[in-house]
Amino acid sequence: MRILASLAVGSALLAGCMQDLGPAGDTLARDAAKGVVNNVVQTRFPGVDARPYTDCIIDNASTSEIFQIAEAALVGTTQTTTNLIVDIAQRPDTVRCALNNSLGLGGLVL
Repeated sequence: MRILASLAVGSALLAGCMQDLGPAGDTLARDAAKGVVNNVVQTRFPGVDARPYTDCIIDNASTSEIFQIAEAALVGTTQTTTNLIVDIAQRPDTVRCALNNSLGLGGLVL
């Protein structure tokens, strides 16, 4: 129980520290979140190149969502984290982005 409490406190402190770092903290959080999102996408859709979807999910997540996902890089991915990633993936802008990326349309908006 103490270990779980220590992890929760540690991750909250780290998230706070990343936010205090300004743009550098945002970059660190986005990179950590990308790793988590990539793993979730690969687990749910084996054989799919997760990178284009990962970028779209991260680009359509709010700052607080990115920090929440990045926290999972430290404490492990939970069902709550997976649900959040799936929720972001289902947003219209994320779906549009993923469709454009998968069709190789880049910045073209469908």
